[in-house]
Amino acid sequence: MSYDPEQEGARMTFQGRMSYGDYLGLDSILTAQHPRSQAHDEMLFIIQHQTSELWMKLALHEMAAARDRIAAGDLQPAFKMLARVARIMEQLNSAWDVLRTMTPSEYTEFRQSLGESSGFQSYQYRMIEFVAGNRNPAMVRPHEHRPELVAPLMAEMQRPSLYDAVLARLRAAGFEVPPRTRLDQPHGPDARARTAWATVYRDTRQYWELYELAEKLVDFEDYFRRWRFNHVTTVERIIGFKRGSGGTSGVSYLRRMLDVVLFPDLWELRTEL
Repeated sequence: MSYDPEQEGARMTFQGRMSYGDYLGLDSILTAQHPRSQAHDEMLFIIQHQTSELWMKLALHEMAAARDRIAAGDLQPAFKMLARVARIMEQLNSAWDVLRTMTPSEYTEFRQSLGESSGFQSYQYRMIEFVAGNRNPAMVRPHEHRPELVAPLMAEMQRPSLYDAVLARLRAAGFEVPPRTRLDQPHGPDARARTAWATVYRDTRQYWELYELAEKLVDFEDYFRRWRFNHVTTVERIIGFKRGSGGTSGVSYLRRMLDVVLFPDLWELRTEL
């Protein structure tokens, strides 16, 4: 006998009611793929990047909320949010595994269709870096053709970053860590912040919340670095050392990005402990 879910109370008709697809806006999402070639693998390429952008949207949602909670001194909810960001970065890392099933021959079939589009131009990726604290005004330029994107990037560079909010917690705990005078620049190593963190790590019982906060940032950056590394290896596996579609040097550029450290104080202090 065939199974009828309606007999257990499942609703089977949705005329005038909100369905699963309505709630999620699936009509828009599932019709947002527009391959520009006949190549089979272009669909993979599009969906991999679209889903990555959706995960980045959630990461920004969590990072912004975590920053607000940290600034307010409400650290416990922030821990949950930052832990979620690390898991999101894990999902982004897994996406490279799917893309790596595409070979150089398959990518060549549709690469010309990309024009000058490149992940280098991802607004959300740039915003993740800016929120974390890796800020470079020059990186706003790829978005100048979209004023509605430039405005929030410029505004972000004028407000305390996630790490600035964390450093404010150190000050609130009595550590002498002065605020930065240039918010539109990346966080460089700071001897006073590193000394403060060393004290926290040497006495975790007294400073447990600050210690946990620091480790949540390290977790996030750990996965973020893996994402960058997987990006490099995926690109090299598929296009070798060709120039990127957006005009960058490709693998060489991505390798330089591996040297960028979001929270240098938290990594350098480990040598001192």
